[in-house]
Amino acid sequence: MKHPIACAIAILLLGGCASFSPDGGFDTVTTATRERLGKDTRIVRNEADMAALAATIAPLLNTPLSADSAVQVALLNNRSLQATYQRLGLAEADLVQAGRLQNPRFGFKRTHEGSDVLIDRSLTINLVNLLTAPLATRIESRRFAQTRLQVADAALKVAADTRRAYYDALGAVQQRTYARQVSDAAEAGAELGVRMAKAGNWSALDMAREQSFHADAITRVGVADKDVLVTREKLVRLLGLNNADAFTLPERLPDLPANAIELKQVDQIALRERLDIEAGKLALQATAASLNLTRSTRFVNALELGGVRNSASGKPPETGYELSLEIPLFDWGTARVARAESTYMQGVHQLADTAITARSEARESYGNYRVSYQLARHYRDEVMPLRKRISDETMLRYNGMLVSVFELLADSREQASAAHDYIAALKNFWIADSDLQAALGGRLPSATPLATPSATEGEKK
Repeated sequence: MKHPIACAIAILLLGGCASFSPDGGFDTVTTATRERLGKDTRIVRNEADMAALAATIAPLLNTPLSADSAVQVALLNNRSLQATYQRLGLAEADLVQAGRLQNPRFGFKRTHEGSDVLIDRSLTINLVNLLTAPLATRIESRRFAQTRLQVADAALKVAADTRRAYYDALGAVQQRTYARQVSDAAEAGAELGVRMAKAGNWSALDMAREQSFHADAITRVGVADKDVLVTREKLVRLLGLNNADAFTLPERLPDLPANAIELKQVDQIALRERLDIEAGKLALQATAASLNLTRSTRFVNALELGGVRNSASGKPPETGYELSLEIPLFDWGTARVARAESTYMQGVHQLADTAITARSEARESYGNYRVSYQLARHYRDEVMPLRKRISDETMLRYNGMLVSVFELLADSREQASAAHDYIAALKNFWIADSDLQAALGGRLPSATPLATPSATEGEKK
C-alpha cells in the first residue's frame, strides 16, 4: 500500500497548486474601458469599496453632467453592471476547481470471525479525473477568458446605453425649454386676439386660430414635461442613483461638430473590434475542447485506483491495490457525445449569427450617422438661417405697416416648428453617434472628416 499512497499524496499536492488571481480577471474589463472609452471602472466587493466609490462619483454629480461624466458614473455605480462583474468570480472559481483533483476516498472495515478481528483499509483516487484534469483546466481557462470578454462587453454596452439616455434626456430638456417659450408667446398672441376681436379688428375665426395655437402650445409643454420625466428616470437607473435630483443637466445639447467622419468597410472594423465576437470565438473553442473530452471518456468515465491493506488477528497483513472500472454495458456514452456535438454546432451557428448581426449593425449605424449629420447640418446651415431671415424681413415690413399682424403671428408659428425640428435632428445625431461607437466596439477609429461646404457653396445653393 506504500507506493499507491505516496503517488496519491504527490498527485494531490500537485492538484492543490491552483489558486485565485489577485484581481479576479478584472484587468480585462479595466483595459477595455480605458482603451475604448477613456474611462475607469472598478468592482465593489465590500463596504470600503462602496465608500470609495461614493467619494469618486460625488464630484462628477456636483456639476452639470456631461456625456463623458455620465458614462463614468454608470461604469462605477450601475448596480446591474456590478452584478455582472461578479460573474468573473464565479468563472474563476470554476477554473480553480477544474485544476484541483477530487478528494481521495478512505475506506475502513472491521469485522469479527469468531475470536479473530478482520480489518480492511483502502485509499482510492479517481484516475479519470487525474487523466482529464489538464484538458478540463484548459477548457475552463478558455471559458474564463470568454467570461472576461463578455463582462467587458457588458460594460461597453452600459456605457453606450448611458450615452444614448444622456442625449435623449438632454434633448428633452431643451425641447421643454423651447416649448415653454413658445407657449408664453402663444399666450400673448391669444390675449391679443381677444382684445382685437373686442375692438372689432379681428374676426371670430382669427381669434379662434390664435387660441388654438395657444392650446397646442400648452399641449406641447405637457408632452415635453412627460418626456423629461421619462428620459431622466431612465438615465437615473443607468447611473445607479436613488434620487432623481442627484444630478443636473446642461440647458442644451452640444453643438453639431464642424465635420463628420468618413469610414470605409465599417463591417470589417466591427468584426475586428467587437468583444462579443471575440467572446463567441472563445466559447466555440471551449465547446470543441469539451467535445473532445466527452469523446475520450465516452467508454470509461468511472475508473478508480486504490491501495488496500487487510489485517487479521494472528496473521500477517495483506497489502495490494484495487482497480474499479465501470463496465459500459447499458450506456455506451453515445447520448453524451451526441449532446456535445449538438452543443458545438449550436455554438457555430450562434457565432455566425453574431458576426452577421455585428456587420449589419455597423453598416446600419454608420448610414444612420451620416444621414443624421447631414440632416442636422441642413437645419443648422440652411433652414434656421432662412427662417431667421424671413422673420427679420417680416418684422421690418410689420414695422413699416406693409404686413398685418396675422402674417407676423403666422411666421412665428412656422419658426417655432422649424426650431423644434432642429432640436430633434440635433438630438438624433448625437444618439446616432453613440450607436455608431457601440456598433464598432466602443470607439470610433481614426477616420477622414467629411468635407463641409464652404460659405460660397452654401450661398449658391
